[in-house]
This record gives sequence, C-alpha cells and structure tokens, in this order.
Amino acid sequence: MLANKQITKSLSLEKYGINKATAHYQLSPKELHQITLVNNQGVESATGALAVNTGEFTGRSPKDRFLVKDEETKDKVWWGDINIPFDTDKFDKLYDKVVDYLSEKEIYVRDSYACADDNYRINIRVINEYAWSNLFAYNMFLRPEESELENFKEDWIVVNAPGFKADPSVDGTRQANFSILNFSKKIALIGGSGYTGEIKKGIFSALNFILPVHKNALPMHCSANIGEEGDTAVFFGLSGTGKTTLSADPKRKLIGDDEHGWTKENTIFNFEGGCYAKVINLSEENEPDIFNAIKPGAILENVILNDDGSVDFENTSITPNTRVSYPLDHINNIATPSIGENPKNIFFLTADAFGVLPPISKLTPAQAAYHFMSGYTAKVAGTEAGVDEPQPNFSACFGAPFMPLHPAEYAEMLSKKMKDANVNVWLVNTGWTGGAYGTGNRMKLKYTRAMIEAALDGKLEEVEFTQHPIFGLNMPVECDNVPSGILNPKETWSDKKSYDEKAMELANSFKRNFKKYEDNSNKEILSGGPIV
Repeated sequence: MLANKQITKSLSLEKYGINKATAHYQLSPKELHQITLVNNQGVESATGALAVNTGEFTGRSPKDRFLVKDEETKDKVWWGDINIPFDTDKFDKLYDKVVDYLSEKEIYVRDSYACADDNYRINIRVINEYAWSNLFAYNMFLRPEESELENFKEDWIVVNAPGFKADPSVDGTRQANFSILNFSKKIALIGGSGYTGEIKKGIFSALNFILPVHKNALPMHCSANIGEEGDTAVFFGLSGTGKTTLSADPKRKLIGDDEHGWTKENTIFNFEGGCYAKVINLSEENEPDIFNAIKPGAILENVILNDDGSVDFENTSITPNTRVSYPLDHINNIATPSIGENPKNIFFLTADAFGVLPPISKLTPAQAAYHFMSGYTAKVAGTEAGVDEPQPNFSACFGAPFMPLHPAEYAEMLSKKMKDANVNVWLVNTGWTGGAYGTGNRMKLKYTRAMIEAALDGKLEEVEFTQHPIFGLNMPVECDNVPSGILNPKETWSDKKSYDEKAMELANSFKRNFKKYEDNSNKEILSGGPIV
C-alpha cells in the first residue's frame, strides 16, 4: 500500500472543494491505529484491537437520512418516512459548508471499491475527518491492489465529517447530524455523527438503487456462505437475529456477513471487504470466528474495557449496539473471491420475542414474498428507550432504512429469482420458545444451527410437515439433533389458550403492517400471509 504518501496533484482534493488540507492517502491499518492513539481518540484493547467511542450517536439515525430529489430519483424512489427528500440547492450549499470545514485540516483519504463481482464494481473514494473512520473504511470496503491505485477513478465519493454540525434552520436538516445521498452527483455526505455504520450503509443504500435500476441485479441485506458442493446459502435478518453468527459455519466458506447482490447470471456476490458484527454478550464458545477476529486491525465501538484491557462484552452502559469491524481475512474460512454460485437455500431469520413462530418452517413462494416484504423481528424490552415489553418490528426486505425503491419491486425480483433457481426458503425463529420474553427462553443456538444444517443437507426434505393453524407455515415434525417437542411452538407453552391469543395478536400485527403494501402486491403475495 502507499503508506504515508501525501495527496499528489493528480489526486488533489481541490476538485471536491477541499483546499489546503494535509491529506494522508491510503495509510496502513497500523498507521491509522497509531494516529488514533496519539490523538487520544481511542485506546488499545488487550487483544491489540483499537477501541473507540463514536460519541453522541452509537447507531444510525434513520430520521436524518435523506435522498436528493432530482431528475434521477423523483420518479423512481418510494418517497416517505424512510426515503426523505432533500432539495438540490440545499444539498449544494450544505456540501460547500462541509468541504470548507474540512479545508486546512488534517484528513484521511482512501480509495476502495464495493461489489466483489467486477461486472458490478463501483469505485469509492472515502474522505474522512478522523483516522479511525478511515480505518473502518479500510476494513469494510474492498481493497484495490497497489497496481490498481495508479489510475484509480472513483465512481462515488464519501465525505465524512463527524465534527461538522449542521444548522437545521438554514441547512434543511432535521438536526445537526445528517446522512445524504446525491445520485446525480454520486456523493454520500455524512456529518455530525461519528457512528461509522453511516459510512457503509450510505454506500449500501446507493447500491440498493443502482443495482436494480441500472444493472438488473437484486441487492440484499443478508449474509451468505457456500458449501463444499458449491451450494450457496443466503441469510436475511435484521440486527440481532443471527445473520453474522449463523453464516459463520466451520463447514462452509463465508462469502460475506451483511450485504450482497444476486445477479441475472444467478450468482451471489459480497458488496464488502469486511464484517461489522454486534458484540453484545459475545463469547468464544458461541461465536469463535467473531471472537477471534478481534485482533490488531479490528475496531471495537462503544465497548467497556476492564482494567486489564479485556472487553466486558455484557456491559451495555454506553449502548446495547456494541460493534466490531474487521476485514474478511480475519476469518479463516472465507470464499475468495467473495462470490458464490447456485443458491439453493434462503433463510429468513427472525427473533420472535412473543414465542409464537416455529423454530424452523418451510415457505411457499407466496409466503416467501409476503415475509420478505414484512421483514419481521421483535424489539425486546430494555434494548431501546421506552420499550418495556416486546414489540413487533417490521422492516421491509429486512432492510427498509436502506431501500430507495418500493418493497414490492425488490420482492418481485426475489420471487422471480427464487423460482428460476428452484431455491428452498425457510423461516427460522432465533427468538423465544416456551412463552414470550420474560416467561419463555431464547432458542438455544445449538438447536438453530442443527436445524439449518439439516435444511442445508437436504434432510428436511425427507420428513413429514404439519401446518401452523394461524400462520399456515409448514413445520417439520422431526429434525436431527433437535428435540421434537420444540418444533411446534404451541406445544412448548404450558398455557395453550394463551399461545393462541398471542399468535392471533401477532398475526393481526402482520396484517396491519402489510396494508400499506396491498395496492402494489399481487394476489399471490397477499395469499402468503396469516390464514386466520
């Protein structure tokens, strides 16, 4: 890499409006780590990983995410509470203020790219105010060879200024922080927040527009791995449902843990070059790949360190959303390049805190489309301010905050690809059994792993199924290495009447949520919902 090389005239930042900055280009992880320590912006953990505090924001701020509404986007984007329009003129003025703020500062620049398949690759130049933010970009985006840097031409730029605060009364933002995508100018503009997830999710959101609109490829908020026979498995799920954990399988090679594309050639490719995993309650026994990836080059976010420098993984005093980012090569068993063929199984992961949904069930194409558009999991008491008991949480396509198009457009693409590839689709409940949160218990990870392994090995094709009376889901009556008594969730409840009441309550939540999609959904999709 081109460590310590200053920006040359051919890489001048003046064309971006950043003048007289001391700009460090393509610094190595070690250098960025050391600069962060010297600047007192982080500390080193006992394993050698860098630990930082992202400040006021320890997670994304969805209400402060905007898309510039212009000729490129006005008739394509599904505008509303998720995709909030931003005026072109206000963007230009705010951009000028941000780059003026970065001028004459010491900043960090990195050339990288997204999409492991060269046919879909986009080159990215990331401009960061902080060294540790630039290290995050090194970890999370794909890293060009040194020879590729000589004539590197960016398709998009990310301008990241956590220390800049917008003036809502003048700049058109909701508050001082913002994350704005401009598809015409190909700029992701981020300010007022040190949370690094805004950087990767900005590019993910951009790809969720670019790929379906311009490339006829389906973008997916999912993890993926590949077996010895070349069969690819895809895992959809919201944060906390087990996407990263369950895709890290010692018997299968990891393609990626969060963001992928499904091409018209029927291949799956990773968008990223790294992983961004939650570390709350992390243990070496349950998640050895993630645990052992926390070493030099990794960045821990918002964790509490013990006196000896070890991480207190159970401590949520800063946030329950404690994280670690690391490059893919921190994991031993990875696919190189990050591409898979022949997708055979798709898993929709949900952490149902009501204890209603089966631990595993097989979906029809109609149910798959319905549950994909629903994107259900549950918020658990204590994880968010104001959440005192479990609450249904629906996020279309398991990634609504990042989806510029109407969910039905993604669902129709997915449905077609599933049918063309003859893919099995499974709904997996990694949440509660034997009762709702507070009464029942979290599904044991070893059982979830055994059920997924049985599905991947084709063993569930050989067993009898029974239908859930309210959701219509097909539940296996037996599964290797799993007690048969837990496969039908009602049988795990001591009070069967209470189960029926809770199941009806959740079914009605699904129906209420889906009303906003009904006008854009065909009869097949609508038939995939609860049957009562």
